[in-house]
Amino acid sequence: MISVYEKKILNLTVRVEIMEKDSTSYTELDFELIKAEVIEIEQLIVQLKGSLTGSSDIVEGLEMEIKNMSLLVEKLETLDKNNVLAIRREISTLKKKLKECEASKEGNVSPPPVQGKCDHGGVVNISKPFVVRLNWRGFSYKYGAWGRDYSSQNPEKGLYWVAPLNPDGRYLEYYRIYNTLDDLLLYRQAKENRVTYGQGSGTVVYKNNMYINWHNTRDIVKLNLSTNTVALRSPLQNATFNNRFSYANVNWQDIDFAVDENGLWVIYATEASTGNMVISKLNDTTLTVLNTWQTKQYKPSVSNAFMVCGVLYATRTLNTKTEEIFYYYDTNTGKEGQLGIIMHKMQETVQSINYHPFEKKLFVYNDGYLLNYDVIFYQKPQ
Repeated sequence: MISVYEKKILNLTVRVEIMEKDSTSYTELDFELIKAEVIEIEQLIVQLKGSLTGSSDIVEGLEMEIKNMSLLVEKLETLDKNNVLAIRREISTLKKKLKECEASKEGNVSPPPVQGKCDHGGVVNISKPFVVRLNWRGFSYKYGAWGRDYSSQNPEKGLYWVAPLNPDGRYLEYYRIYNTLDDLLLYRQAKENRVTYGQGSGTVVYKNNMYINWHNTRDIVKLNLSTNTVALRSPLQNATFNNRFSYANVNWQDIDFAVDENGLWVIYATEASTGNMVISKLNDTTLTVLNTWQTKQYKPSVSNAFMVCGVLYATRTLNTKTEEIFYYYDTNTGKEGQLGIIMHKMQETVQSINYHPFEKKLFVYNDGYLLNYDVIFYQKPQ
């Protein structure tokens, strides 16, 4: 988690350097307020450093980055107001996360609330991972996605699909579909198709159509799996792309599709949201946006995300063997909050997470391995 903060501060430092060269004037009072907020973060890091046992090299590095940023801010003479407000917002988020880090050390984690409007409550836990197998292209294909098609009309049916990216971690060229899980396990009776425009590991399959981000654009694509032809292509308005606000440690996933009990979703960020996660409900027939929700969670500090019953769940990396489902946003109520659900993994980086509403499972692509997790829900009182 601290490593994620370090990257965020590095990005913030670059933005401050850009602002240093800006030509728009700014008031002395607002300038002093920014300096005060940076000093407050310095104090939080010092407190965190003092509470840790053992090596604190990472925290010391984080402390140094803040000090460097403080020096840069002191040199600023002309600032752009909009950029300053955005930086304040990011500083506020960082303060909140550092306080959460201290609270979690003391065990102050509140129980998850009941979320969504399905026949189950919110996610309260997940099982240990079940390793299905390595993707069919081998160890070199660490990036990608996999899952199972879902349709509310035939929830118990649905083919399995595997879509590894090329070794560059960006280009989706080949994917396979299997009629049954046994076929996938044995690599038999597979239908292999090629596309020339896929990008990133935010892919899902819904009602026999694959949804993909078109290479080098903000366009989203509906691909008919029966014919392997593009049924529809449409721009996702205002969405950033090409690593502007991708997930932490996962490149080219600026646009991440998701499926749950309510249908098709897309998770992304915009310049207007200053990198915070945006959730949009899509019409799967026309790709038009039906509704949009703005969260307060910075997308590049999230390692991945998925939807369950209209609720966004976001993960972050704790170490090479553990992720944490730490944040939720409920589109049914507009509420958001913190969670503390531990998610074990086989390899270091989780490339994608897809939820299947009928199986109540997560399909996770973990550095080339295909993993399954059972989702455990809060039991609503009778």
